[in-house]
Amino acid sequence: MVSFFLFTFALNMKQLHTREEKLEAFGRLLDVMDTLREKCPWDRKQTNDSLRPNTIEETYELCDALIRDDQKEICKELGDVLLHIVFYGRIGEEKGQFDIADVCNKLCDKLIFRHPHVYGEAVAKDAEAVLESWEQIKLKEKDGNKSVLSGVPAALPSLIKAYRIQDKARNVGFDWEDKQDVWAKVHEELAELEAELKREDKERSTLELGDFLFAVINAARLYKLNPDNALELTNQKFIRRFNYIEQHSIRVGKTLTEMTLEEMDDLWNEAKKQENIL
Repeated sequence: MVSFFLFTFALNMKQLHTREEKLEAFGRLLDVMDTLREKCPWDRKQTNDSLRPNTIEETYELCDALIRDDQKEICKELGDVLLHIVFYGRIGEEKGQFDIADVCNKLCDKLIFRHPHVYGEAVAKDAEAVLESWEQIKLKEKDGNKSVLSGVPAALPSLIKAYRIQDKARNVGFDWEDKQDVWAKVHEELAELEAELKREDKERSTLELGDFLFAVINAARLYKLNPDNALELTNQKFIRRFNYIEQHSIRVGKTLTEMTLEEMDDLWNEAKKQENIL
């Protein structure tokens, strides 16, 4: 039985490529990029500014595939993101500023510098020890961050930005000594939010809502939960259940606005039960 399982597993495993084949594939991609840039009117017209919105979209599509753990889509979306990296490298080369080799070499240099426990004499017994020195190492880089938080991109979505801010502060020792203490902060911020909502002070309520969300994200981080992933899973769950309600309304010839809240609640609970069965 075990032998049969291993045989089946081996059949389903994709044959991986050799290092030479990987290098050849990357070279082929560079050749294709060069050809498209020279011969395709659309590719020839693109600039950093025109590509940027598409890069953001492709990155989110990759994130969506990752959270669904769809290996086929992950492979496809990685290719789309890689295309953009190679594209920017080609544009940089045309401007005489850098090329894809510079991109790769700078990345390698940075990785080697930030891993003295691998390429130097430093010792790091576990992942936590690596993280503790990470920010300090970055501050020592010639073109590195000038401050601990300066490496957090301003354009990051607010939820992810909050997590990264907290994580970077933690790396230099600014964190709760006992993770359970964070709950007192969460309750404190919730009470302040409720107080401002009762006063119907929109400006103060907005500020307190931000403080409350920041505290909840902090709690998630301390318990090693990714709040962005958690929220996206809830988003997808809500979409599935709401779609169930909508599909039922179509089958019975009703619009959603014609349904009572009680009817929608009953259908919502049906959707929950089906998910549990699955």
